Parts: sequence; structure tokens; C-alpha cells
Amino acid sequence: MSNQLKLTTPLLRYDNLSISFGSGRREKFAVKNLNLDIGVGERVALVGESGSGKTLSALAPLRLLPEGAKVDGKLIWTPVSAKHTQLEPQSIDLLALSEPAIREIRGRDIAMIFQEPMTALNPLFTIGNQIVEAVLVHAPLTSKAECIEKAIALLRKTGIPEPERRFYSYPHQLSGGQRQRAMIAMALACKPRLLIADEPTTALDVSLRMQILELLIELQAEAKGDQGMSILLITHDLNLVRHFAERVAVLNQGNLMECGATQQVFEHPENTYTAALVNSKPVRELLPVMPLAPVLLSTENLHVSYPGSKSGNPLQPLSFFKKPPRHTVLKKVQFELRQGQTIGVIGESGSGKTTLGMAILGLLGDSAAEVGGTVNVLGSDWHALDSAARRDLRSSLQVIFQDPFGSLSPRMTVLQIVSEGLDVHFPNLSATDREGRVLDMLKEVGLDRSALQRYPHEFSGGQRQRIAIARALVLRPQILVLDEPTSALDVSIQKQVLALLTALQKKYNLAYLMISHDLAVIRAMSHQIMVLKEGKVVEFGETEALIAHPKQAYTKQLFTAAEMT
Repeated sequence: MSNQLKLTTPLLRYDNLSISFGSGRREKFAVKNLNLDIGVGERVALVGESGSGKTLSALAPLRLLPEGAKVDGKLIWTPVSAKHTQLEPQSIDLLALSEPAIREIRGRDIAMIFQEPMTALNPLFTIGNQIVEAVLVHAPLTSKAECIEKAIALLRKTGIPEPERRFYSYPHQLSGGQRQRAMIAMALACKPRLLIADEPTTALDVSLRMQILELLIELQAEAKGDQGMSILLITHDLNLVRHFAERVAVLNQGNLMECGATQQVFEHPENTYTAALVNSKPVRELLPVMPLAPVLLSTENLHVSYPGSKSGNPLQPLSFFKKPPRHTVLKKVQFELRQGQTIGVIGESGSGKTTLGMAILGLLGDSAAEVGGTVNVLGSDWHALDSAARRDLRSSLQVIFQDPFGSLSPRMTVLQIVSEGLDVHFPNLSATDREGRVLDMLKEVGLDRSALQRYPHEFSGGQRQRIAIARALVLRPQILVLDEPTSALDVSIQKQVLALLTALQKKYNLAYLMISHDLAVIRAMSHQIMVLKEGKVVEFGETEALIAHPKQAYTKQLFTAAEMT
């Protein structure tokens, strides 16, 4: 009987779980009667579009739902123990536990990797200290020296280079991918029975995605007892799901549309919504670059460095008299971007992709950063211009950021957000003309007049990114820097946004510098690809030719990880 119990009793069961907001006629259900089992040692993926209820379903077991959420149903937790296989497992309803009781379970038995590492990590403490704290909370008798050694080992295991040095780094000193890996290290510190991973690889490049997934699978075998660690993966990366999950559940508007073995769901989806989701892939519809197209943006020997941070063994005393060498993150980068052309920039996390974009835009915003070399924008040396001349030229060089949630002010209406640049660069426009330009641009990106007086929180992630695109294009720029413009979007919305960017490029003959770790997106959108590694350009060439015949082993590794070759 005991073996049967181990095989059939799920570690976590969603039993008619419903999550709603508001009351009466205004009550809206984000999750509706969800029934889902997560078996012991099993890997289950929960997929669906933005607003489908994925993240709320993931937050519910840890009781981390936003204020005002109403929860019905049960979340049955059955922590099967290998030491008591002759006894029937004792089940508890996580929703019925007291706050002190659920705190004992958080981190120790159920851990979570959050989607936004910059929000989840404390900016006032080093990465190393935050991992040490996670261990000490649930194992208070562990010595600090042991915790430090464990923290460094976890940083190394999750792929962070120079873990002894990074132990001392603060969250803002790491790249997005490195912050995410530090969060994964923190979540794994206590070897939980269930790991809930909410978009754990969103900020990671393709090779590191597979490394992290392989690491999670490896750690399942090392988890408590002989049961292994169960994983609930929340993601919009369907390629990730194919390689990682044993079962997949598909949510749409809070409803469970389909659940089954991963291969079965992907190859023979029973639901039309699932079929549409599976077939949402970027499409390459680029126009060729005109032979005599003018160069709009170029760089020559562009390099960026920062002051070095503390390094060495954290257990040894530090010398405060020896100044560490500067850390160079970008090294002599040169390229030319022509009118109507897209150059895709790829590379691992920390390779300098985002630093390149920010250096070109003059948005590093850090007095400690040293920028050298030349950035030429529309024939002018960008770094040699005074602030007034640079402001005048900035309308021609705009940016669309990675995060459509953080890049829009929550206190401004869409009209105010999109027209803000017009106030600066076209101050003589009347209020009527200004609103007319905003409305025309909103229509270009697929929004209507009803959006003007609404706030960002009233829109989905895809709609917010459309607002961000409208804000950039309302100034009629010639160059756009796209910093991971679709990484925070699900696959179907991603496809729509990429189609929109392609259409706008054709209509206005725009030049794009597209930074991304998603090689499928780069392949669909780019005329040329620039490969960065540790701040250096290691390969540069026409997209299809480079994908078919990469010369560098590093490039081959990236393409193989993305299954592009």
C-alpha cells in the first residue's frame, strides 16, 4: 500500500482553486476552478498568454497573492517522507494554515523563483549575504563560514562567473541574467521539496537556459530523501517546455484548457487555443536594405569600463588600500547601421549587449562609467555634443525597453506618456495637434481613442509594449534601439509585436539595433547579426549566412542551444 501511495498521492493538488478580485457585479475571476496535480519528483509546466492566471496560480501555494484577492477551493500539500513509507501521508490545506505555519514552509519546503529579480532582491545587501541569509533562516545552527562556502558553490553552480568576486556584488552591479541566476541560487539554498519557477529563464540567453534547466533536473536527484524535488514551471517559452516538462497545463483567461503529457499536447493539441499557442512563431518578412542606403548610426572603438569590485576569498580579510583594477564590459566595438536595416545583437548574459545599447543612447547614467571611442548619430559625434545639441538630436534616436511594466509611469495617462516627448521636442504644438499626433500613432500600433485617458495598469503586457512603441515613434525617429522588446511577452503577443515592428520599419524606413537573447526573434528580424562575448565582437555577418556557417565555436554553441542549426 505504501508504494501505491507514493506513486498516486500528489505532492501538491489544486482542488477547484478560484481567485477573484472585486465583489458583486464587479467581481472578476482571474483563475476559475483550477484542478491540477503536481506529483512527487515531477516537472509540470503551466503555460498561457499574459493575464491567463499563470502567476496567480503560482503565488497561491505560498500565500503571496496581491491584496484584495479572494481565494476559494483548496491547495492540498502532502509532504511524502521516505522515512515513513508505511504510514499514510498527512495532507494539509495550505490555505487554512496560520501565517507563522506558512512561513515555516516558505523557502524550506516550497521555494519560488520570481520573474523580476530586481524587485525580489534587496538592493541594500550583497548577493552573497542574501543567499547566506536564506540558509540561516531555515538552518540557524549552520556556521556563517559554511553558509558562505555554500553560497559561493551555488553561485558557481548556477553559472555566475567569478563567484568569489560576485559574492560581494550588489544586485545593480549584475546583468539581468546574473541577477536571475543569483535568485535561483537563493531559492535552491535549502533544497525545497517543491520549486515554483515563475519565468526563471526570461532574462537568460539560450545556452544558459539549458544550463539552468539541466541544473534543476540534477538537483531533483539530490533533494531531500529519495523522492526528488518537484518543479512547477511558469513560462511563455514553449521551446523550454518541450525540453523540460513531463506534463503541461494550458491556461486561458483563468480556465484550464488542456493538460497532458508534453509531447502529446504539442504534437496533437485537442484545444484550438492550444493549437494557436503552439504555432505562434516569429515570421521573417524583411525588406532588403537598399544598396546606397545612408549610414545613420556607427561606432568606432567604443569601450566602457567600471571601477573594479572586491574580489578574493570572502573568508579572508580584505585590503582597503589596494585599488582593484577597472572592469571593462565593452571592448572596441565597431559597426555601421544603415537606413531600413536591422542589426541583431546576441550573446550570453553579461556579454555587454545592454551596455552597448545604453552607451549608444548616452543613458549609462553612472558617473563611475568611463566611455571611450566614437558614436556617430546622423553625421554627428554623439559624445562630443553639448547637452542642448544632444537633446535636439535625441528625437531621432529612441529606445524601446525590455520591461513594458517598469518603463511606463503608473501615474500618467497614455496621452501624457506618449505626448511627453512632443512637449520637449515640439513645444509649439497646440494641445489639439499634440493629441491628434498621439491618436494617430496609437492607431498605428493597434490601439484606439479609448486608451488616451487610461493608465498603464489597465493594459496587458502586450498592450503596454505597444504604448512604449507609440511613445518612441511619435517623435518620428530614424533609429530605434530595441532592448529585448519582446522577452517579457508570451509567444502569441510576441509574434504580434514583431509583426508590428516589421510593418513600421517598412513604412517609415527605420533602422533598428535589436538586442535579444532569443535567437528565433533575431533570425526573424535581423539583416545582420553581431555576436558579443565578454564585451568583444567575435563574429559579424549576414543573418542567414552566419546561422548556416558560424565560424566561431562560441557562435555555434549559441545556435545549437537555440536549435537554430
